[in-house]
Amino acid sequence: MSGAEEIVTLTASQMAKAMKKGDLSSRQIVEAELEITKAVDPKTQSYLSTCFTSAFMVADAVDQARAIGQELPELAGIPIAVKDMIVTKGVETTAASKILKGWVPPYDATSVEKVKESGMPILGKTNLDEFAQGSSTENSAFHPTFNPWDLERVPGGSGGGSAAAVSSFESPLALGTDTGGSIRQPASFTGSVGVKPTYGRVSRYGAISMASSLDQIGPCARTVEDAAMLFDAITGYDPKDSTSIPDCPSSALKAALEGKGGDLSKIRVGVISEATGEGFSKDVTDGFLRGVNLLSSMGAKVEEKSFPNFAHGIQIYYILMPAEVSSNLARYDGMRYGLRIMPPDATAFSMMAATREEGFGAEVKRRIMLGTYVLSSSQYDKMYAAAQKVRTVLINDFKKAFESFDVLVCPTSPTTAFKVGEVEDPVTMYKNDIATIPANLAGLPAISLPVGLDKLGLPIGFQIMADRKKDEVAFKVASALEEAVSRENDGPIWSKAPRLWKSGE
Repeated sequence: MSGAEEIVTLTASQMAKAMKKGDLSSRQIVEAELEITKAVDPKTQSYLSTCFTSAFMVADAVDQARAIGQELPELAGIPIAVKDMIVTKGVETTAASKILKGWVPPYDATSVEKVKESGMPILGKTNLDEFAQGSSTENSAFHPTFNPWDLERVPGGSGGGSAAAVSSFESPLALGTDTGGSIRQPASFTGSVGVKPTYGRVSRYGAISMASSLDQIGPCARTVEDAAMLFDAITGYDPKDSTSIPDCPSSALKAALEGKGGDLSKIRVGVISEATGEGFSKDVTDGFLRGVNLLSSMGAKVEEKSFPNFAHGIQIYYILMPAEVSSNLARYDGMRYGLRIMPPDATAFSMMAATREEGFGAEVKRRIMLGTYVLSSSQYDKMYAAAQKVRTVLINDFKKAFESFDVLVCPTSPTTAFKVGEVEDPVTMYKNDIATIPANLAGLPAISLPVGLDKLGLPIGFQIMADRKKDEVAFKVASALEEAVSRENDGPIWSKAPRLWKSGE
């Protein structure tokens, strides 16, 4: 196992450099990931399915191209895992729901196309809360996922599978989707880096829709540099996505490398005062403030910023998001694809009712019902239309704030990872996303990175938000903070994760 351990604990950047030097091949990396996944995934249950056979084919093709001197993309040969909310041609894609079990897409999401064009072997599809609806990855129709730092705890949600795969060294990189924090909150819980890009910078084509005005595909990684490399690979205008932003070239890697210099003297940082105190654990708040002090020590101008409407984001979200869920999930009716349940003496109505009853889990049904109510004629103006107006107020608040600050910062999640089954009340679960939701409502870029550990040795997440289309600013600040945290903690936080392939861990 030692050979595999040495390989999988390299960062994606280190893997890329080793392959360029000829010290490592893509096949060796995929073989190492397979060995580790066989030992670790029964414990974390990060994957819903794996596809190592095709991964080896891609790895061999990359190795052969490199051997003859062909110029290759930066990430060629680096393996990746893909959240099962993202369509992958020829690979079962379920959104962790029984209603899509057995569906094999005939096309790739644009982000997956870009991954393939970059020569990245896809290792498998990762677990999630059904249709990305949850904050713990306990709501998958197939099995929960467990946190590599403590297998009795959740990895966060909805993209807990991608975060757990990266944190447990089953994959150096992963793709996730983020509707209200589903990349960043799992990153916070698992000591990894999660990025929600500016809305429209990464194509949503092929992302199974949850809430279309909020959904965004983004990178999961162990380091900011690795996340930046993947970000650059998947961004770009896509005519197949009507919300895609044209003429916005990505240079996240350049920004991340600049940040490693540690000079933030030209950066203005706003600390959101409403995102600490009541509802946020002392360990999280203390860890966050240590991160703020590190930014200040690197020359950043740090000021507290009152943001009264920030906390209202969660109220807006849980009106608008269910409304979009109700609309988007109406297509799963047993008529066209996916599950079909035929009751005795079936009519079209009874078949659709039986299919949706059997195919959807409790949390999905809860949100469909709530969204349908919000969109009803009696509630539309009072709830849905009113929430859209308040969303506009929140967006304008952010615009005004970014006239004075380059980035806004706050904890990613109010707590560190909680135990499996510990949070049973849906409203309490929803509150886990209180700090991540506003960035989705405003379409802003946001990064979560680990800033330390709590008293139980669990990771604490630090969130950095930038203005629209200024993702690179967030990458620069995140990279600088990551370097400072690493110096303060005698190594990067991700490197302290348990090696689950060893006995007793």
